[in-house]
Amino acid sequence: MPEISLFSDGACSGNPGPGGWACILTDFKKVREMCGSERATTNNRMELMGLIEGLRAIKDRDCKVKVYSDSVYVLKGASQWVHGWKRKGWKTSDGADVLNKDLWEVVDKLVSSWLGKIEWHYVKGHAGIPANERCDELAVMCSQGTKPDLFSGAYQNYPVDLHELPEQTVLPSNKSPGTKAKPYAYLSNIGGLVVRHSNWASCEARVKGRSNAKYKKVMSPDEEANLLESWGATLEQVKDE
Repeated sequence: MPEISLFSDGACSGNPGPGGWACILTDFKKVREMCGSERATTNNRMELMGLIEGLRAIKDRDCKVKVYSDSVYVLKGASQWVHGWKRKGWKTSDGADVLNKDLWEVVDKLVSSWLGKIEWHYVKGHAGIPANERCDELAVMCSQGTKPDLFSGAYQNYPVDLHELPEQTVLPSNKSPGTKAKPYAYLSNIGGLVVRHSNWASCEARVKGRSNAKYKKVMSPDEEANLLESWGATLEQVKDE
């Protein structure tokens, strides 16, 4: 079975603000870079667009695809959360509308109709991983209105070592949300710095007396992801207490 590696990333200035997405496709014989931009968007939407455009560009739907991304939101959403969202009519566990529903429906359609196998791999952003760094570079350039020179040609002529990857690329595990009555976490947001708390006492201690503080109890990982999106933050930016 043919195998293709898809590296994707997204960037946004302001979140919301002007954004860019990028992806790299390779079978290690040929390499193709792609990117694009939007004038008003969010980081998560650009992360999703990198995945969507990469999958759309693969003409052989019978092939195996290894997707590499630094977005837990994209990887877990596409491989896990989307199934629950669909069953609930594109609602989160608390009945709220799933953010970026239009793009998640596209992702779901692409993944569901794939005839081959899709593997989901997490790579840490800004950690010196060549493929991820190149995707980030292209996405940032697009978000800033710069048109990058894109490579399309033989892998032997490509200046980035796409084979250089961490040994461990499994998705980060979530803490168990437990029963429905037990909160998954408490989130506090002060000046854009988001902290995840395991209990209300800790969250309250951080936000008490702070007029600019935001905080909320979330009951599941997908509810957390949607709240972070509304705050203009990503899962990777959250600090655990």
